[in-house]
Amino acid sequence: QVRLVESGGGLVQPGGSLRLSCAASGTIFSINRMGWYRQAPGKERELVATMTSGASSTYADSVKGRFTISGDNGKNTVYLQMASLKPEDTAVYYCNVVGVGFATFDAWGQGTLVIVSS
Repeated sequence: QVRLVESGGGLVQPGGSLRLSCAASGTIFSINRMGWYRQAPGKERELVATMTSGASSTYADSVKGRFTISGDNGKNTVYLQMASLKPEDTAVYYCNVVGVGFATFDAWGQGTLVIVSS
């Protein structure tokens, strides 16, 4: 079973930066896609950014130019560097990893809270 552990959330002032990390553990032979999603209070979960094994990245329009997704395949870790944060970025951020272990897997982290407020 693949387990994801996220870290890096917290309280930050508008205009500030945070870096989220997500480490995957367990039996992993390959990773096809890694991504970050978020869910704000009273809203549905939405895609923030994804990255494929070929390093192709996609971003939500609302975060383009401010957020950067990156990965370390050797550590099975994905990062989300967030800059110029806005109050509307406040949400629980979830990591998602899709890949192959003893079977294909689609794993989710427990979520990490990001609050952007002065």
